[in-house]
Amino acid sequence: MAWCIMPNHVHVLIRQHDHTSLQTIIHSWKGRSARIINLHLNRQGAFWARDYFDRAIRDSDHFWKCISYIHHNPVRAGLIQDPKDWPYSSLGHGWPQPRQ
Repeated sequence: MAWCIMPNHVHVLIRQHDHTSLQTIIHSWKGRSARIINLHLNRQGAFWARDYFDRAIRDSDHFWKCISYIHHNPVRAGLIQDPKDWPYSSLGHGWPQPRQ
C-alpha cells in the first residue's frame, strides 16, 4: 500500500491476507532481498536485522497517518526537503497520493 527504502531500513504498509503470517512474509522478503543484495555487493552472510516492528491499522485516519509517516521519513532524516523528491518510495513513484 505504501513503501519507502531508506539507507539503513525499509518501511512498508501492506494488506495482509489471513492465510499468510506476517512472520512468513517478512522472512521471505528479507531472505530474497539479502541474497540479491549480497550478490551485488559481492559479500556473504546476514544482511538484515532479525527483528522487525509492526502495527495494526485501526481506521482510515490511522491508515493515512501511517502513509504520511512512511513518505516523510527521508525528510525527517534530512535527506530531502519534499517527500515527492525521494525516488525510493511509493510517493516518489506517484502513489498513493495524500488524502484531500
